[in-house]
Amino acid sequence: MVKKLSKYVKEYKSSAILTPIFVIFEVIMEVLIPFLMAKIIDVGIHGGNVSYIIQMGTILILCAILSLIFGMLSGKFAAKASAGFAKNLRKAMFYKVQDYSFENINKFSTSSLVTRMTTDVTNVQMAFQMIIRILVRGPIMMIFALIMVLSINVRLSFIFLIAIPILGGILFFIAIKAHPNFERVFKKYDSLNRVVQENVSAIRVVKAYVREDFEEEKFKKVNDDVYSNFKRAEKIVAFNSPVMQITIYTCILLISWIGANLIVGGSMQTGELSSVITYAWQILASLMMLSMVFVMIIMATSSAERILEVIEEIPAIKNKKQTVKDVKDGSIEFKNVDFVYSDEKDSNKYALKNIDFKIKSGETIGIIGGTGSSKSSLVQLIPRLYDVTHGSVSVGGVNVKDYDIHVLRDAVSMVLQKNVLFSGTIAENLRWGNKDATDEELKEACKLAQADSFIEEFPSKYETVLDQGGTNVSGGQKQRICIARALLKKPKILILDDSTSAVDTKTDAFIRKAFKENIPNTTKIIIAQRVSSVMDADRIIVMHNGKIDGIGTHEELLKTNQIYREVYETQMKGSEEHEEKKSRKNH
Repeated sequence: MVKKLSKYVKEYKSSAILTPIFVIFEVIMEVLIPFLMAKIIDVGIHGGNVSYIIQMGTILILCAILSLIFGMLSGKFAAKASAGFAKNLRKAMFYKVQDYSFENINKFSTSSLVTRMTTDVTNVQMAFQMIIRILVRGPIMMIFALIMVLSINVRLSFIFLIAIPILGGILFFIAIKAHPNFERVFKKYDSLNRVVQENVSAIRVVKAYVREDFEEEKFKKVNDDVYSNFKRAEKIVAFNSPVMQITIYTCILLISWIGANLIVGGSMQTGELSSVITYAWQILASLMMLSMVFVMIIMATSSAERILEVIEEIPAIKNKKQTVKDVKDGSIEFKNVDFVYSDEKDSNKYALKNIDFKIKSGETIGIIGGTGSSKSSLVQLIPRLYDVTHGSVSVGGVNVKDYDIHVLRDAVSMVLQKNVLFSGTIAENLRWGNKDATDEELKEACKLAQADSFIEEFPSKYETVLDQGGTNVSGGQKQRICIARALLKKPKILILDDSTSAVDTKTDAFIRKAFKENIPNTTKIIIAQRVSSVMDADRIIVMHNGKIDGIGTHEELLKTNQIYREVYETQMKGSEEHEEKKSRKNH
């Protein structure tokens, strides 16, 4: 895991290397200070040698200044290296997510990905900074200080040689017990983020249904779960501090007691005891720092595993070595297609079964069917948002798996059921379809989508700033902007997945008319709930339970397909009743 993560240090490698180097110099200066103080006391003060005191005192001050400078430099480079490391990890995860297919995205929840890119990366960043600084400082300080104690008095050094292995064993035990608890904590964080995300994004629905109390209770439950799991983990880690404190004070007491006896016996000087006590604090402080690093590493290990899960996830859909770089036309063919979502493969629950049909380039195809009939699943196979389980899908006479993914998706414009607009101006949102589109091209696309008229009514027109998600425009306006955005790609195939459901039938008719007159060579697939949206299509596909129940023109299906006839009659009857009520009201 360390090897896999270390490659993301990249351009910050020099800072990561310089940090421990300056730490070592800092430690050397700190270790020299007690030694010099002992010499000042034992030789200078006891011997009354003022010139020696001045000489050693000057060296001591110089060591202290150098220690401060080296400490500042190590801190600076550690901060730069760790922040850069975190930046690269977030970048690697974000870029990897861009390559995910829908199947991969379904594996990780949105809230989990957010947690991994924020909390988990922060934990790894903190651990990395501690590793290159404190994890180097601790052992080096211990070794140098222990050498100095050995040079002063071998007998006193045995106290540390006994204490260090005991503490190491206790820390190892804490790590084994704490790690599984931290793994559970971060999974609970995912749930907490999911609840917050759902509540914030759907706050209008929450308030409309007066469900604040319900949402508060839901948040309280998951928040309490995070608290209880964190408390359990922290309880284990909390043993670290008292164990360290007991060890430190026990060692200091033993050193003071044994050292005092040695001074009385004449085998040790006062300055030497003073320096040994200082070295004792340095050794034990190093142990304390190492224990803190150890705890952070325990937490970061769980986070690092979660980060690598995202980075090492293999995209379910990827390019072949040799790919087709051009889409000839908008013809489509489904051959014996079966499709199962990845999370349902074991159950053999087919979303689509035995799908066979051909679409000529430039045709307008309507798709109609009840909720859950897999209309959306069908069209998502065309731009390879998912791959077929069995059979094949071809575009322009070429299997979609043989195309370069970006080339294929550039040739297929898809307006999904959930229309998404981003914070920014209307023009910026439209240019998602074509980043180089001129103002005239924006207006032309919006005219085709029947969006130009309402955009021109805004004070800032195409520079009107949209809120996140486009919440400051109506549902119908949002749909028309999304259709215009799709048209700007000038696609070979245009798919509207129930994308005119929020516009009135008159505007819907104008949009279809504009398509027919202005983009006759583009293959148009229109998924709709309303028969009126597809009845003038060249052909209509009727879906039922993941299978094709019928294909034909409006007139043919009225005669031959019971599902289509029932939908038509129900909608026409409802429309007639509405018109009758309206007429009576006017009279």
